[in-house]
Amino acid sequence: MSIKSNVFAGLRPLSRDGAMRDAIAGLALASMNIPQLLGYTRIAGTPAVTGLYTALLPLLMFAVFGSSRHLVVAADSATAAIFSSGLSGMAAQADGKYMALVGMVALLTAALLLLARIFKLGFFADFLSRTVLVGFLTGVGLQIGIAMLGEMSGIQVSAHKTVDQLQQLAGALAAVNLPTLAVSLLVVSFILVFRHFLPKLPIPLFAVLTGIAASYAYDFAGHGIAVIGPIPGGLPTLGFPAVSWDDTLKLIPVALSCFVIIIAQSAATSRVFAVRHHERLDENADILGLSAANAAAALSGAFVVNGSPTQTAMADSVGSRSQFSQLVFAGVVLLVLLLFTKPLEYLPRSVLAGIVFVIAIGLIDFKSLADIRRESRGEFMLAIVTAATVALVGLEQGILLAVTLSLLRHVRHSYRPHTSVLTPDETGRWLPAPVAAGVETKPGLVVYRFGADLFYANEGCFCDEVRLLIDHAPTPVRWLLIDAGAMTDMDYSAARSLRELCCDLQRSNIKLVFGRVSAYLREDMNRHRITGVIGKDSIFSTLHEALDAVGGRPRVVE
Repeated sequence: MSIKSNVFAGLRPLSRDGAMRDAIAGLALASMNIPQLLGYTRIAGTPAVTGLYTALLPLLMFAVFGSSRHLVVAADSATAAIFSSGLSGMAAQADGKYMALVGMVALLTAALLLLARIFKLGFFADFLSRTVLVGFLTGVGLQIGIAMLGEMSGIQVSAHKTVDQLQQLAGALAAVNLPTLAVSLLVVSFILVFRHFLPKLPIPLFAVLTGIAASYAYDFAGHGIAVIGPIPGGLPTLGFPAVSWDDTLKLIPVALSCFVIIIAQSAATSRVFAVRHHERLDENADILGLSAANAAAALSGAFVVNGSPTQTAMADSVGSRSQFSQLVFAGVVLLVLLLFTKPLEYLPRSVLAGIVFVIAIGLIDFKSLADIRRESRGEFMLAIVTAATVALVGLEQGILLAVTLSLLRHVRHSYRPHTSVLTPDETGRWLPAPVAAGVETKPGLVVYRFGADLFYANEGCFCDEVRLLIDHAPTPVRWLLIDAGAMTDMDYSAARSLRELCCDLQRSNIKLVFGRVSAYLREDMNRHRITGVIGKDSIFSTLHEALDAVGGRPRVVE
């Protein structure tokens, strides 16, 4: 599909009724999300106004080039935490050099996303399993929640590592600013209680407006409660981030980390809502939209943007059904930048910290963790290890571990696949039984199932189990039938081992037969000369045909 045909794909078709519905949804979305955008800057370490910038040109660019009708692309806690952690040792937060580095990270991320679109690399998202993604977001939630405790309590925390932050907090408990802590706890309680009973109300907005009014009326700053301070109004200044070549090279790993999370998180979020509303989705078009959005962020003084699952869920809950609501959202942000930045300077930092703390806790998917634990203890441990690595070691390490664990989990299933032998029960039905010494299908026959492609890493398992079954069979084996229904591929190394096994079986007068052989596997067997060794008449497309060839079918095969 051409880029031209994808322009405004997230809006088309749009009726008059649909535009009115999405306009109302956009107003509601802005009321809920503007406070969060300001809060994300506390994670990013950038001036508060940059959070509003992320919902201006970047959001517009995704609406133009993306295909998802639902994905909200703006500031996101996960990517903000990644680059702020990666830049912590290169410059002081919020100063000129730091903002240039932030812009360059966004530009590099945009370039990586553009390359991913050119080479259609949307499938990379599949390498993060849902299990480790839940663990990763849990770790992000814990890390961000702990990072907010300092501002929620009025304690100065200079450390960037979670463990160091906890140590500083524990050592400075006597310095807690009680008014600041009271404001934070009140905000958190207010949001949680009203979100439970009135989930569709813009509770964070109410918290921000109340905080601004109270701060102005009672001079919070004069009572030791820190406020945001002056916020420059007007449109963002366009410009290329001025960063040296050496610093640009140092930023590539940070951009790669953001790229991985954007690909995985945005794709997963887009899929969920496309399936929910029975809509078509072009993941590669979304990657182009995300690239354009991050390029716009880099050039307009903002920071890396991402497809946010929480903001997308909010948009869906208020009735958004196309990117038109996101354009209305951007229009509201524009009005705030032009007319309403003055009141924001009275907003207490503890109010924003409380809002972000609630967002961070929301990233911990307790329900999914409980489901994973109930269904698979092993995968639950993977999620917990990933979460602990992200929270205690670092986000980038957590991402690498998440990808590695996802791949290792897949390789492990292929390396040690499910195998079984068909054996009769009391009623005469043949059912799969675990492979063990002394197991046979019936006297003289072993029907062996191998649950994966045959390749160099599992060829030893295949050959060892076959020899175990033959050497310890209660009666001499005359027929060995391989149920190859799960095999679609065979590499050179596995083919050589299989040919040697075939020759050993022939010397023992054991006939080898393959059933449920796909066209792909048959081609591999022909290419690797397996067919010539065992004969064409020993390879069957169905298991019933193969069973007929070795002496009759069972009454039922399951």
